[in-house]
Amino acid sequence: MIKLCYDVEKYRSDILDLVKPTDTIIELGCHVGGTTKLLPQTCNITAIDNSPEAQEKMDELEHVKFINADVRLHDTLSEVFKSIQSCDMLLIDLGGGYHPDTVFKVFYIWSSTFKPTHTVIRNRGLLEFFNSAEGSGEEYTSQSGYLESYHDAGIPPQIKEFDLWTSSLKK
Repeated sequence: MIKLCYDVEKYRSDILDLVKPTDTIIELGCHVGGTTKLLPQTCNITAIDNSPEAQEKMDELEHVKFINADVRLHDTLSEVFKSIQSCDMLLIDLGGGYHPDTVFKVFYIWSSTFKPTHTVIRNRGLLEFFNSAEGSGEEYTSQSGYLESYHDAGIPPQIKEFDLWTSSLKK
């Protein structure tokens, strides 16, 4: 399931409705851990953020593996993939309302790599697009937390900021 929202409380509520105590979770854009702190400590949590204020606050959460890095970079994705090959939940909150194109690219690459059961995205631009668009009547849906029709397609070469084809990460 893929859930899309903007309000931070709705984002957190959606996450808590879906999370299970033994889930493996990747959180992209954890900032100082406001959402991370709400997750069960029994989960296997990898949280990633590149903001300068994140490191000190995230280090206080002993049950979380924190990586201070840019989620748009191949090296970051590769580092996480070496630790965990899949996840139950992918959480994406990269600024809430900014850059829906970047958020979608990050979702596409990370979700097609880790194939989560659930993805929860917080982004106003994507939500506004979704709520404003009228469908063509064509039926394309995914029941998983990634786009099933593209799960092994890799990354289009025109997305130059991502130097990754998902199949290259297979061990």
